[in-house]
Amino acid sequence: MSTSHFRLFAALRPLSFVSAATAVFLASVPLAQANPHILVDVQTGRVLEHEEAFRKWYPASLTKLMTVYTVFDAIRAGQISLDTPVVISKRAAAQPAAKMYFKPGQKLTLDSALKILLVKSANDVAVAVAEAIGGTQEGFVTRMNGEALKLGMTDSHFVNPNGLPGKGQYTTARDLAVLTVALRRDFPQYASYFSLEGFTNGQQNVPNLNMLIGRFAGADGMKTGFICASGFNQIGSATRNGRTLVSVVLGTDSLAARADATANLLQKGFTTQPASNDTLGSLRPYGSGQDQVTDISADICSAKGAKVRSETRDEVGRMKVQSPYIQPMDHDPQFVFAGLIPGQDPQPAAQPEKMARGDTSGTLANVPVPMPRPTSF
Repeated sequence: MSTSHFRLFAALRPLSFVSAATAVFLASVPLAQANPHILVDVQTGRVLEHEEAFRKWYPASLTKLMTVYTVFDAIRAGQISLDTPVVISKRAAAQPAAKMYFKPGQKLTLDSALKILLVKSANDVAVAVAEAIGGTQEGFVTRMNGEALKLGMTDSHFVNPNGLPGKGQYTTARDLAVLTVALRRDFPQYASYFSLEGFTNGQQNVPNLNMLIGRFAGADGMKTGFICASGFNQIGSATRNGRTLVSVVLGTDSLAARADATANLLQKGFTTQPASNDTLGSLRPYGSGQDQVTDISADICSAKGAKVRSETRDEVGRMKVQSPYIQPMDHDPQFVFAGLIPGQDPQPAAQPEKMARGDTSGTLANVPVPMPRPTSF
């Protein structure tokens, strides 16, 4: 990729909500046909809705859910614990933004690393975690692919632990649903990592880029991601009355669009009868796009894409969400600690995310945007 990007933090600013009547109309509009998506009941594995679920897609930072699954498996095997120190290597520190700007040699616990991975989507921390478990990034990626095959993710392949652009990295909406259901079923003890409202390192507070957390009834995960080639992606999860649904939405054109689509899809799952009797196991491959990875860079990282995104913000720069199911947060975000082990050099000072190639957690091409700050309504 040759397009440089500025880091987009619009999701961390106060949101703007459309009128109720307009929102209800907009929420009834179906997902664009170009966007692969799938909705699944975690307990039964039943597929409640799907479209282009087998189209190959770039996973962007959704890759980090595969990284986290592999970490949890290593904990289960007794190889590592949440208290194990994770050391920042030179290779980790050199990763493009989004990142924590930790220095080589600095250490944090695996617990802190997981919180940072899932809230900020830090690429440097992802590599450090991979090296802590796999010895090398390459060794860890081999393990990621092995876990994916064991889970039945037959149309996925990973080349790094953070989702930055790389040849040979791809997945599908169906495979990501398989992964997310496995995370919820196999490791329920770690579910709280996916619903964090944010973290603090003692100097700065970092809110979660997932706009459904604290704003959509029952929202409890999972991950967002972006690169030019994939567009704006989101895996959502929500639990109501003991029933958990997960949704995968790929290839939307803005942060607001992925949040709206995710909320609308989850709400539909809780309130309507499914049209299909398929499960994740019985759903057969279908449709085009199975032989090559879809690349939508021309639509996303272009003047056309920037114009579309500008229209998702109001006159004061607030992100406009249109789904009536996303509500203002009724409390100040709760920030858990995640940072360096005490006794080291001070935490890196807050600094702008630098222009970087392939930022995986919310980038906008050539549009300067504000620094993150806690969301308050």
